[in-house]
Amino acid sequence: MEDRIALLIDADNVSAKYIKPIMDELSKYGNITYKRIYGDWTSPYNLSWKEVLLQNSITPIQQFSYTYGKNATDSAMIIDAMDMLYTSELEGFCLVSSDSDFTKLASRLRENGKLVIGMGEDKTPIPFRKACDIFTVLELLLEDSTMENTEKAPAVSTSAKELKRSSVDVVKNQIEEAVIKIIMENQNDDKETGLGEVGSRLLKLYPDFDVRRYGYSLLSKFLETFPKLKLKQDGTKVSVMLYEDKSRKDLLEEYILQQIKYAGKQGVSLGTLGNRIRNRFGDFKVHDYGYSQFKSYIQSFEDVKIEDDGEQNWAIYVKNQES
Repeated sequence: MEDRIALLIDADNVSAKYIKPIMDELSKYGNITYKRIYGDWTSPYNLSWKEVLLQNSITPIQQFSYTYGKNATDSAMIIDAMDMLYTSELEGFCLVSSDSDFTKLASRLRENGKLVIGMGEDKTPIPFRKACDIFTVLELLLEDSTMENTEKAPAVSTSAKELKRSSVDVVKNQIEEAVIKIIMENQNDDKETGLGEVGSRLLKLYPDFDVRRYGYSLLSKFLETFPKLKLKQDGTKVSVMLYEDKSRKDLLEEYILQQIKYAGKQGVSLGTLGNRIRNRFGDFKVHDYGYSQFKSYIQSFEDVKIEDDGEQNWAIYVKNQES
């Protein structure tokens, strides 16, 4: 029997455009027994919800805004959640909001042994994310369900793209180190590390961890991008292991190629690539690999080309350009 889950939405802090991705994502976790949304339905701000509520059989709960500037839906949503906790046989709750006011509610539900799935926009404060068992960023769900919009998206400045990519890279480094630690702990106990264990432990460390943030739909494909990790499949069992037989040169070259591939069609600037290599490999010196210039070293990689935009050089993976 599927787990029974209550879906509670804070209309004051979530847009109606996310409803289909929310429903699709939540269906992975069980049967949605309650579907309620809280807001002031006399407000023009909530008119966009009317059609999607009918299409998805979501019950609107009216809450008048008694005081200007206060979110009147919070208390009603919290009271209903607590009523459901004690009077209904539910295994989990999905709280959809970008508001940190639901942090205590999420903690209380977890204390009572309930699965708590949080969903909110990228602006959602860290305390609410950490209070949930699982937290999913709504923008990622929307991108995942409407991939065709990617080509129509407005251009982002080079500096903005570089900044976003760099911040994600830092998080990826943290995740790789966390997985390595999990594997080493298991090795000390003579245990193998299963893919499922890695996924569940990463969620405990980072409740908002989602491989879609990095452009992948499967955890296995995401882990394969790390040069220090390898996956081994035996029937339906997948184990995550450390590469122990690779030289520093092999690890370096794998890392460089992965960084260039991950950058996509635009590529990665040589300045940024050099910084990432030094951050990962510490005392990297291009002279140790037989080259006098970093540019020449990168040009030596198969399927990699260098483009000059007049300001800086970019390393681009040529196969990304093939149809």
